[in-house]
Amino acid sequence: MKAMKEETTEIKQTNDDKELICSLCKRCDNIPEKYGEKVTLQQHNLTVHYFCLLMSSGICQRGEEDEDVHGFLVDDIKKEVRRSSRLRCMHCKKVGASVGCSIKSCRQMVHMPCGLEQEFIFQFTDLFPSFCKKHAPSQSCVSSPSLPLSCSVCLEPIEPVLSYNVLKCPACHGSWFHRDCVQHFAHSAAMFFFKCTLCNNKDQFQQEMLRMGIYIPERDASWELEENAYGELLQVYQHCDVEKCRSHKGRKHSSQSGLFEIVRCKMCGSRGTHRKCSNLRLYESDWICADCKAVEENKSVQLPNHVESPLAIRQERKRLFRSISDLHPSLVTKRQCVPATSPEVLMDLACQISTQQSTEVLVEDDDGVMEAALQVLRQSDFNPCCALSVKFSKDKLNNNIRNQRRFLRRLVSKLEMSEIFEGPDGAKNLALNSKALRDDLYFEVGSLLALSLIHGGPPVGFFSPALYNSLFNYPTNYRPTLEDLGDTAFGNKIKQIAEANSMKELRRAMRSASQYLEAAGCWRNISKLSEKDMLVEDVLNFYLIIRLQLPLQRFREGLRTLGLFEQVQMCTEAFYSVFCGPERLTAESVMVLFTARFSEEKGQQAKENTTMSYWKQYLHECDEGRCAASLEDILTFATATDLVPSIGFKPTPSISFFSSPEPSCAFPQSQCDANHLILPIIPSYELFKKNLDYTVCQFSIMQDI
Repeated sequence: MKAMKEETTEIKQTNDDKELICSLCKRCDNIPEKYGEKVTLQQHNLTVHYFCLLMSSGICQRGEEDEDVHGFLVDDIKKEVRRSSRLRCMHCKKVGASVGCSIKSCRQMVHMPCGLEQEFIFQFTDLFPSFCKKHAPSQSCVSSPSLPLSCSVCLEPIEPVLSYNVLKCPACHGSWFHRDCVQHFAHSAAMFFFKCTLCNNKDQFQQEMLRMGIYIPERDASWELEENAYGELLQVYQHCDVEKCRSHKGRKHSSQSGLFEIVRCKMCGSRGTHRKCSNLRLYESDWICADCKAVEENKSVQLPNHVESPLAIRQERKRLFRSISDLHPSLVTKRQCVPATSPEVLMDLACQISTQQSTEVLVEDDDGVMEAALQVLRQSDFNPCCALSVKFSKDKLNNNIRNQRRFLRRLVSKLEMSEIFEGPDGAKNLALNSKALRDDLYFEVGSLLALSLIHGGPPVGFFSPALYNSLFNYPTNYRPTLEDLGDTAFGNKIKQIAEANSMKELRRAMRSASQYLEAAGCWRNISKLSEKDMLVEDVLNFYLIIRLQLPLQRFREGLRTLGLFEQVQMCTEAFYSVFCGPERLTAESVMVLFTARFSEEKGQQAKENTTMSYWKQYLHECDEGRCAASLEDILTFATATDLVPSIGFKPTPSISFFSSPEPSCAFPQSQCDANHLILPIIPSYELFKKNLDYTVCQFSIMQDI
């Protein structure tokens, strides 16, 4: 197979490279993305384009990759030059045509650059075949595109008609490209960063582009190879820009915290202020500079009925694109490649886990799950990248997949009830616990939650919105509420302050909560009833945010295990339901979860379709509470867990069918390791429901023993 490396240590190039003529195509052009690297061997008086070598029909790579021209031996190259000197190009009519169509019956011969002009497709994979315009592969359009469209790289208008010069993404069918644009993009992004600019699909997109003749270099992206390319990103703006600065140490002074810490504009980040200079509270970090505020106010007075034309929108996008490329060319093609859903993110993180090494977790029973997890985590040689091998001492079967799901499910439940959390079920906040701080339990719990999610555990599901906001700043404009305090003595006292309807009631409520107000530094004289709202806000910020800074810091550090925290920060909206209450199971969600495997025989298919209709009816009755089993019981029977793992099931849950000579004794079966459910083919729904109820309930009873 011909290699596609772009580096060599034994190849020397001259300064007048542009004047040297390729021995195969007889052109002096030096355009790497079109013709490949132009290589000159001075001692042999030989110059060739790399792509001309790759696509030549009569040469193969017989040397090592660092020998001569990337493994193409000099003698072989000279033989190919002599062979092609007898062949005439069908485009320019000159001799030296070394590239032929890979279809045996086709006699089209061209120089490699002439082939590009004749719409040849050169596939840079496998045996590096070439196809003439008549035999070239093509794309198909499965849906009519929405107009108007623009190229997803250059943003210029594009006619959505598939051709040699117009390509589209095979995954989302929404990204369209000029061939030259996507080739420039591929040459810059290379194999590790070349993805669809709209849907971020990588594997399917790259395979399709290779099929359509796009060359993808096997190297890192061009912007990653520039020395100190991102040095300016390490600089943080540190200057107070308000009209009157109150700092005695000057506008450039910034303390680590306090009133003279510089806060940057949350919109542009290029203006700053000391907290004291703009009267910001210690916990406030949202500040907008005068320039951004003026822009924001202008937006707010814009006429609501004004709609820009598509042409104006395209022109504005083009202007912005050019201004960005002027600032830094690498930003044109480098896009943030973040998966859109939480399962995709977790699947990427799970690639770090090695199946070759495992960490053994010995558990006495369900009550000892958290102790067993902490014991493993505290081992000096613990490696989070090792797979888990869970064993319950009272479980004779010791099925690892079932044990792991059971372990992670119980672990999340135990963590929710640990002493570092407080508040109502399903909406927990961090509690301030000095012993937990001393034992570093906040870090350990955060680490265990990260490990659980990446190793296939259930959604966390018990964070309050206030806790999620404190960790990940989402939603961005969230403010703590009384509901975040839960039904506690402290929460009830603060609610009395908020619900006071007169100054007399307010003073009485404040005296009742004086102990808490003094601890929060919020004990003060109130002269107006309207001031109670600010008082309540200050108390909530202190108890839910300010006093928990150290626990929050250690908890964040724990969540950084295997890189989870950083990924959640980039996909905060996608992970909100993972941490703050997953959607409950419904009949529809369980139906979508399972894929049916039908027989090929039509007569058997009809019976299986009837069984699937029974299955659908049974799920709806379970959802409505009209069956002995619940949807969670059914999911546990089929997959050994009552919640869908945040990372998703692997393999995908499936259903197959079996027939029995005695329907009354035909009970469903499950293979939890494979997430597989086997349903009996039974003539009536009543018997189907009876047998399924009995089997699932018996399984649930055995699980509880």
